[in-house]
Amino acid sequence: MKIIIHGGFFSESDQSHEMKITKQNALKIIIQQSFEYLQSHSAFETAAYAVSLLEDDPLFNAGIGSQIQSDGIIRMSAAIMDGASQKMSGVINIQNVKNPIFVAKELINEDDRVLGGKGAKDYASEHGFEDFSTEIPQRRNEYENKSKNGGKGTVGCVALDHEGKLAVATSTGGKGFEIPGRISDSATVAGNYANSICAVSCTGVGEDIVSNATATKIVTRVTDGINLKDAFEKTFNELKMIDGFAGAIAIDKEGNIFHQDSYPTMVYASFDGHTLQVFD
Repeated sequence: MKIIIHGGFFSESDQSHEMKITKQNALKIIIQQSFEYLQSHSAFETAAYAVSLLEDDPLFNAGIGSQIQSDGIIRMSAAIMDGASQKMSGVINIQNVKNPIFVAKELINEDDRVLGGKGAKDYASEHGFEDFSTEIPQRRNEYENKSKNGGKGTVGCVALDHEGKLAVATSTGGKGFEIPGRISDSATVAGNYANSICAVSCTGVGEDIVSNATATKIVTRVTDGINLKDAFEKTFNELKMIDGFAGAIAIDKEGNIFHQDSYPTMVYASFDGHTLQVFD
C-alpha cells in the first residue's frame, strides 16, 4: 500500500520559509491520515478521501480557498478515476459545494459520469450535498485588488491499495480571474488518468497539461512497457517543447512512486507506511 499527494505549486506570494514549513506540516498530517484510511479502504475510496482533506485546507487551491473567476464567482472542478474499471467521473465548474471530489465520486456509477455547471450543482443538491460557500477572505481580497498570485495549482492523490488496485483523484479551484466557462485539465484524462498499470494526477497550467495530454501519455507509456521514470522523462521533454508549466505524481502497479515538475516547486508528499517524503 502506497500513497502520494500533491497540493499544487508555490505561488510567488508563497515564497517564504514560514509558508513552506506550514505547507510541509499540513501535507505530513494529511498523508498520514490518508494512509491510515487506506488500511481499511480501497484505493478509489482513499483517493477521494485524501483529496477531500486537501479541499478542506485553505492553504490549497481547491474546495475551501478556491480562486475567484473574472466575474467574481468561484467555480471548481474535480475528477476521480478507478484504475481497475477504468471508469472516470467528474464535475466541471461546479459552484457552492464543500467537496467537489465527493460529488465526482458519487457520479462513478451513473451512465452520465461527467457533469458541468448547473447540471453538476443540481445533481449534488439532489444527492444530499449541502449548499456551501468555499470563499475565504484572502481570495476575496486578492480579487478586489486584482492580485493574480496563486492559480497554478490543484490538489491530487494517487493510491495503491492492498489488492494492488490503483486510483487517482484531482481537484482544483481554478487559476483565478479566468473567463467564466473555462475548463481546466483536472476533470479530463489529460490531468487525471489511471488504469490497472499506472495512475497519474497533474497540477500546473491546465492549458499546457491538456496540450501535452500529460497524464494520459505517462500512463500509456508505462502500460506499453516503459518504466515510470523514463515515461515521465519523455513526457516532460515534450512539455518543454511548448514551455509547459506542469507537475505530476504517479504510482505504478509495482508500487514505484514518481513525481516531476517542469518548474520548481511542486508541493507533494508520499508515504508507504515506513518512509514519509515531503517536498523541500
